Amino acid sequence: SGRLVDGQPAIYTTWVRPDSVRTSYYVTLMWMDPQLLKFVYVPGTRQPGGGPNPWGSMIPEDQRGGLVAAFNSGFQMVHSRGGAYVSGQEVVPLRNGAATLVVKADGSADVGVWGRDFQMGPDIVTARQNLELLLDNYQLNPELRENDTSAFGATVGNNVYVWRSGICVLPDGGLIYAAGPAQSVLSLAKTLQSTGCVRGMQLDINHDWTTGYLFSSPDPNVPTNVVGEKLHPQMSRDGTRYLSPGVVDFFALFADPTYPTPVTTTTTTAPPRTPTTKKR
Repeated sequence: SGRLVDGQPAIYTTWVRPDSVRTSYYVTLMWMDPQLLKFVYVPGTRQPGGGPNPWGSMIPEDQRGGLVAAFNSGFQMVHSRGGAYVSGQEVVPLRNGAATLVVKADGSADVGVWGRDFQMGPDIVTARQNLELLLDNYQLNPELRENDTSAFGATVGNNVYVWRSGICVLPDGGLIYAAGPAQSVLSLAKTLQSTGCVRGMQLDINHDWTTGYLFSSPDPNVPTNVVGEKLHPQMSRDGTRYLSPGVVDFFALFADPTYPTPVTTTTTTAPPRTPTTKKR
């Protein structure tokens, strides 16, 4: 789906049902190729609050030529039970044990537990925390409950089944973003688990904040003139949301083709084999 990167698809999308009861609802899954994309964290005008904000809470026009996709971050910091680290500054104190989406110096991203999977160092550019992991070592968090409306985030109207989003990491380093309506926190976790991810976390919830987009340029001669397409047609904001200043933080994905260095191997030529006749 979306723009090609170096002539190759960097993103694939599909639809799944969140459970076997609410079968008229669908969740969008977006798989992101870590060898073709670079992750960038963009602070909002209010979230996480303070700290570096070189892009003014939006994707600047001069950066849009390589823009491929974007998606929402986590809860407001006051509700996230965690912190945020942005470009060398701990804007909100990080918490050991919190679910964390990190962006590294090479533009790759990962999901894990702060203090266990990640430690502060020069390779960490961004650390955005939100609650605790939903999925760890392929297993569901034992604290998850189908009818929860508070432990993993307060919902509008105290409803169990609401818009939710999450992100998880596969064994090969690929990432999957999930978003859609009518999900409990448990059904979101099970959806992430079903993709084969190792670790996964919840991002933002409720209809107004769960938004993701693919970007394209209608005029190939003006690649910075982009149009955003909703990942899910029922998302509340149109495709211009992250193209103008906003109050909340988000993640943007840019074309960045980087491939593993080929490994040089020594080959030998096997001696010719003597033909044999099969016995009947």
